[in-house]
Amino acid sequence: MKTIVRDLLPPLLFRGIKKVYRPFAPKPPAAVGSTQELDLYWDPKMAAALEVWGEGNAWNEIQLLMINAKGTVLDIACGTGKVMAILGGIKTVQVHGCDISDFLLAKAAERGLLKERLTCCDATALPYPAKSFEYAYSIGSLEHFTEEGIRAFMQQCRKVVKERSFHMIPVSRSQKNEGWISPWQSYFNNSTDWWVTKCKMAFSKVTVLDSAWQDEISVGKWLVCEDQ
Repeated sequence: MKTIVRDLLPPLLFRGIKKVYRPFAPKPPAAVGSTQELDLYWDPKMAAALEVWGEGNAWNEIQLLMINAKGTVLDIACGTGKVMAILGGIKTVQVHGCDISDFLLAKAAERGLLKERLTCCDATALPYPAKSFEYAYSIGSLEHFTEEGIRAFMQQCRKVVKERSFHMIPVSRSQKNEGWISPWQSYFNNSTDWWVTKCKMAFSKVTVLDSAWQDEISVGKWLVCEDQ
């Protein structure tokens, strides 16, 4: 038996998860991702994984980032709403969530989150009016978009956010642009500089913070995006 996670979960969703089957070999990396894989977001195994993956790293960090925040916050690609529920303990913010999967949003509603704060939509075409939220965040999502999708995602963030947005992504340990890889769900495993350049297509200021999340080929980073 081997502990494997890369064949089960996206790069930021697999820590601590185990499987007893032999993993499939990953596909060779490609320079540019051309297709975003979406079917997994209607898979019950994905929903279960979203309930546990951020313990000890991302979930602690987003609470620290939001502790002094006030106003409305958007969780982009909120999944089952676990992080929204965690942030419910911060009384100075009102957290809304959006996700492309109505299946995952149903799980969020089942946990008691208000349905009027949950929206089914694509992150590259957010349906909210301009400057609807003081803050926004995404965790383990942005790296799964195509290059065109990343650009649209960030432009939409800039449109709907007044203050700043926080995005947790994996960057390559090598700090080389390893490209679009497909161990289970395709994603970009590229350098910090590559990601900063992408963010600066929409935002004038990008600050990089370390995350405690890591795996054998990547380390976690928070991209804090705002306009000066």
